[in-house]
Amino acid sequence: IDLYVLKITFLGTGTSQGIPVIGSDHPVSFSKDPCDKRLRSSILIEYDSFSFVIDCGPDFRQQMLRTNCKKLDAIIFTHEHADHTTGIDDVRPFFFRQGKIPIYLHERVLESLHERFAYIFDPKQKYPGAPDFDVNLINKENDFELFGLNITPIESVHLRLPVLGFRIGNFAYLTDVKTISETELEKLKELDILVINSLRYESHPSHLNVEEALDIVNFIKPKNTYFTHISHNMGFHKEVCDKLPESVNLAYDGLVLEVN
Repeated sequence: IDLYVLKITFLGTGTSQGIPVIGSDHPVSFSKDPCDKRLRSSILIEYDSFSFVIDCGPDFRQQMLRTNCKKLDAIIFTHEHADHTTGIDDVRPFFFRQGKIPIYLHERVLESLHERFAYIFDPKQKYPGAPDFDVNLINKENDFELFGLNITPIESVHLRLPVLGFRIGNFAYLTDVKTISETELEKLKELDILVINSLRYESHPSHLNVEEALDIVNFIKPKNTYFTHISHNMGFHKEVCDKLPESVNLAYDGLVLEVN
């Protein structure tokens, strides 16, 4: 399908602990700006009559209620970490209404979910009322199709863990990136919108900081960029946005973008 509009809603833009962090005395924790309240990172993509999410973290239930999402046609997983997967049980209301939900994930991620959610994925331990999924394995070597959309996986490395990001038309979503090969970066040329993680200004062992993320932006040259997976150490949303280049912004929970 050549002509389409993607509606992208940021369900969460925070790092693994969210903002505010439990028990934190950091000034951002007390901000009155709603942009400084961040659930765990995920996006909802609506296209034609279809709705799907990239990642399904521990805030999934709250995120679905907040967006009034009533139909879930698929879930795409970037990697297996808890802040991106542990909402998987909360898809049950969708499963009860719709039946099996397609999921798209790397084989390694499926193995992790099988171990951690045996009552969902292991036929011998299957619990009555647990959701059921139509499993589709993906990898960086092959594009896949979802509802007529061509999706290109982009592999990055999160410390030592491979993580998949995704390009759909002129939009790309990458989270938990620390390093990315030039081969994979080439898949990201000529984008209208790039979403990529940027944790804070200081260096971090498994996430891009602002300087490193901007280096990638300058290499790819997308028309517009939105940083996500943000920690409170980044600072106040408005103050950071004022310091970033004109075509670069911090995403925030509830932000809606449309991409042709």
